[in-house]
Amino acid sequence: VAVIAADSSRTIEFSTDSVSDWRFRHNPARATLYSAILPGAGQIYNRKYWKAPIVWGGLGLSIYFIQHNTKQYERYRDGYVALIDDDPTTVSEFDGANAQSVRDVADTYHKWRDQSYLALVGVYILNVVDATVDAHFVRFDVGEDLSLNIVPAPLIAGQAAPGLSLVFALR
Repeated sequence: VAVIAADSSRTIEFSTDSVSDWRFRHNPARATLYSAILPGAGQIYNRKYWKAPIVWGGLGLSIYFIQHNTKQYERYRDGYVALIDDDPTTVSEFDGANAQSVRDVADTYHKWRDQSYLALVGVYILNVVDATVDAHFVRFDVGEDLSLNIVPAPLIAGQAAPGLSLVFALR
């Protein structure tokens, strides 16, 4: 049994079996680095295996929308240019359509593409932040005993007024 002092008034005991032993060797900086290099790797390092597919799905969905919106933007942009260039040799797939309407659709796809890039960056950053925060909570112990103890406490030195105080401590 390994004993670690969590603070001056309480000690937490962990057994050194294989389940809890990895928590002592766990390094939050390593989880951050792993997630920064390969998204989802920090979640796997933290042994939160179910989170990695969520990260990969978010990144994959963002990349899909970037590709789709870029393709549609280029399609409508080229159609708009063909409508307004006054060159009889260029043919637009949108012949007979209002040029301003085609441009509005192209602008919409352009905006959506830019937002998809922001979503990709956001998912990546959340991946790193999640791995870092989760790694810091690996040793956080939520025990079965969450009782409330009420005990009298002495007054803090330096107070001029006499009195009595109570301290509420969750243990």
